[in-house]
This record gives sequence, C-alpha cells and structure tokens, in this order.
Amino acid sequence: MVVNINPKLSEAAAFNPTKQSQTKSVFDMCQDIEKGAITLPLYQRDLSWNDNKAIALFNYEMFGKAPVAPISMNKIGSSNEIPQISFIDRERIPLEDTLGNLSIVDGQQRLTTNYKAYSDDPTFSKIVLDVTQARFKAIKHNPHDNQIPVGVLLNKDQRKLRDYLAANSTLDSMYPPLLEVRSKMSNYNYTVHIADDLNEDEQIEWFDVLNTAGSRVTGIQLAFSKLKLHDFDIYTDYSKPFKEKLVEYGLEELFTPFSTSVSYPIASLNPAYEVLFRGGVHKSNYAPIPSDTREKVLVKLSKENLNRIGNLTLTGLNTALKFVFDHHFLTLVSKKIDYVLYLTGYFVFNNNDFDSISEDKLIEWTKNVVFEDNTNKERREIFSNLLNL
Repeated sequence: MVVNINPKLSEAAAFNPTKQSQTKSVFDMCQDIEKGAITLPLYQRDLSWNDNKAIALFNYEMFGKAPVAPISMNKIGSSNEIPQISFIDRERIPLEDTLGNLSIVDGQQRLTTNYKAYSDDPTFSKIVLDVTQARFKAIKHNPHDNQIPVGVLLNKDQRKLRDYLAANSTLDSMYPPLLEVRSKMSNYNYTVHIADDLNEDEQIEWFDVLNTAGSRVTGIQLAFSKLKLHDFDIYTDYSKPFKEKLVEYGLEELFTPFSTSVSYPIASLNPAYEVLFRGGVHKSNYAPIPSDTREKVLVKLSKENLNRIGNLTLTGLNTALKFVFDHHFLTLVSKKIDYVLYLTGYFVFNNNDFDSISEDKLIEWTKNVVFEDNTNKERREIFSNLLNL
C-alpha cells in the first residue's frame, strides 16, 4: 500500500525554529526598547504586574538558581499589519518605522518591569534592594541608608548610583558590592526565541499558544486583531481612564488582585450596551459583574460604537464616584468594587441625571446592600432591584 505523504511534513521537519534563538542581556533589551527597536503589538495588554510580581522577578534574577523562561519575539517584515505601540505609554508607532523591529509575543511583563527600573520609572520609587536583608522589597517610607531604590541601582546611568551613595555618605562601604549586584542584574541573560516576519494570523496563533491563560481584556483586544479592527485600543481608550478615575478618589486598591480586576471595566460596559443597543431594556445576565462580560458582543461593534459605550460608562462612573464622595461613602465603597460597578450601571440607565432618581432611596440602598459571598444569581437580582428603585 502506497501512502501519500504531504510535502508540508518534510518541509516542517527540515525547519527548526529553535535555531533562531539567541541570548540577550537585560540592559541590551532595555536599550533596544529605549531606542524603539523592540515594540509591542497592539493586542498586548498593558502592564498587569503589581509591585509584588516585579519584586519577585528582581529577586529571582538576583538569587534564582535556574534561568527565567524564554522571551518570544517576532522580527517585523513586510508581512506585518499589526500596529505597533511603545512600552508603558502605548504610543502608536507608524508601521513604516517598525520594519526590522522585534515585536514582543511573550515576555512583555518581564521586559517592562526591567525597563521601569532601567528608566527609573516613578511607579517603582518604593521598591528597594535592602542590603542588610539581601533582598528586593517594597517600603512605605523613604529609603534607609541600607536600602537602594531599584531605579537608582539599575539605572541606565551608573553615575546615578554613585551620586546617590555619595549624597548619603555611604559611598566607601557600599559602592563596590552594589556595583557587583548591578553588573549581575544588568547582564542577566534571557533566551530569546525570534520568529522571522510572521503575518498577522501567524502572530496571533503563536500568542494564543503562549497565553492560554490570558486575561479577558487581552482576549478582547486579541479578538479585535483577529477581526483586523486596528483603530481601537481598549486599554488607552477605555480601561486606563476607568482605572484612573478610581485612583482620583483613592480607590486604586479595588483593582487588586489583578487576576479579577481586569474584568471590572469590561463588565461595567454592560449597562451602556443595553441602553444604546437594547433599547434600555435590562436583561438579568447583563449585570455589571465579571461573569457576565460580553466579549463576543463587544468585538462586533465598530470603533465609533465602542467609543460610545465606553464614554457613556466613564460618565456614569464619574457620577457614581461623585455620589459616593458627596455622601461620605468612600470608606464603605473601598471594601468592595461592586458598589462602584452597580452605581455606575445605575447612573448609566438614568442618564447620569440626579433629577430623574430618588436620591434618598439610592442613599439607603448604598447603606444597606450586602455584597458578601453572593451567588451570581443573587448578584444579578441585586442589580435588577437597584434599577427598580
């Protein structure tokens, strides 16, 4: 019996992509990020690691006894159609300026963490190396003499470390060992797997394989890429402003742990979707809770309509936070984000207009509602009852 063998099998067997791998040091990659030679594809989410994750990485790079997992990049060629953005600020980069760049498929969080130390990002100002305890850690106060800010220790400019120690009169005793630490950390090598000129579908397939446990937000942005919707960035256009509004009121702790926080802004879009595209009729499984997020519905909308529901939700969020602040509920609300999500949805359904609501009833609802170990059915009923005040 003769078996027909597809020639693709032999072609695949003859090509070994792992031979394209190379090693790159942390500082080499940070320098490439700084000059724009390493970029991010639009579908990558924003920085999701909190300080504890960043600290864990620094400690592992310093004390770990096995290599950190490889980083995967795509070398951009003529086949690329995915918009590229810069690290941290997510600024769009013209496609014609990215030819030959390395685009991150897997490893963004690790590279961004190292780059924030390299560039002395202010968000890392309370992360230090404690030389007495021999570990990186977070502090709440100004650094003691035995604590060196990571943005000084691993700064791209070595003079920052020398000047910092001189200003604190510890140059003689600490400078030599800290130089050794700096050398170890800056020259820490990652294995980098590099693919050559993957087209959009191939990049997304690779990303899917490497990120099977990715967040809902990433899933939505990835779906936008699959539909070639390249003119909407859910992070900069919606998710980031959502979080920034909470920070304004001192409620940033509501976004920890990250494993659940990524779904909050997306869940909050449900009421605006119902108001704008379902005639203002509420269906129980469109409650503003993470289990009811509607990714498949959202990715079918145009950029214009995505902006409409995003803007309506952000307006509702602003009204809800003002209500919470004006009635001295910040301490209560700081314990559960459900208050924010539900009140935002309530104001979206009521056109953000206090004249159309019974403010006394809303105050009583906020005082008396119980968010504790509720089932999804109970959480949906709470929102439906709120809308019927």
